[in-house]
Amino acid sequence: MADEKKADQAEKKEKKEKKGRKKEDVKKAGFAANIEEGLEAKPARLKLRYRKEGVPALMKELSLKNPYQVPKLEKIVVNMGLGEALANNKILESAVDQLGAITGQKPIITRARKSIANFKLRQGQAIGCAVTLRGDRMYEFLDRLISVALPRVRDFKGVSPKAFDGKGNYTLGVREQIIFPEINYDQIEKVKGLNISFVTTARNDEQGLALMRHFGIPFRT
Repeated sequence: MADEKKADQAEKKEKKEKKGRKKEDVKKAGFAANIEEGLEAKPARLKLRYRKEGVPALMKELSLKNPYQVPKLEKIVVNMGLGEALANNKILESAVDQLGAITGQKPIITRARKSIANFKLRQGQAIGCAVTLRGDRMYEFLDRLISVALPRVRDFKGVSPKAFDGKGNYTLGVREQIIFPEINYDQIEKVKGLNISFVTTARNDEQGLALMRHFGIPFRT
């Protein structure tokens, strides 16, 4: 009888704990939904500015008749190339953590597409990490880059307007990841550079340059 009583008590306790966990899961789900609703209700600042000011201005500047012809930013790709990672995996782990902090998104590991004997590189070997940003997260990263990170570059005089690829896409090289406030200088082992590629729907470099200028990219004159 005593054993049966203990079993009943254990079963009741387990049911109570399960019920509590379900309530907690519902609360978490509701909280996440509220966050998502908040994000949807408040689009990124640059996204709003592009819609309200950028589209009409670009239509006029580029002599476009239809707003759907106006170039737009599709995605931003941020990547770190790490040749040192071939000899030290900790460098790669550190870079992944830092790139995740900078972009707010988990990076993917980039790997060598083919073997190169001179560099002791094997196909499939990890050589860096990258993040592809879209939507509000893309606009928020661009806003932080323009407003906070680039002004922290030493002796900053603007970025080169000559780094377009002929199809309206632009690549910006950053020499030091420490210009981003998310990086704690005292906690990094080594200063690393990164490349930021802006992929647009522009038909040519002229349209791409106009688009980037309207977003506030500080080009050198």
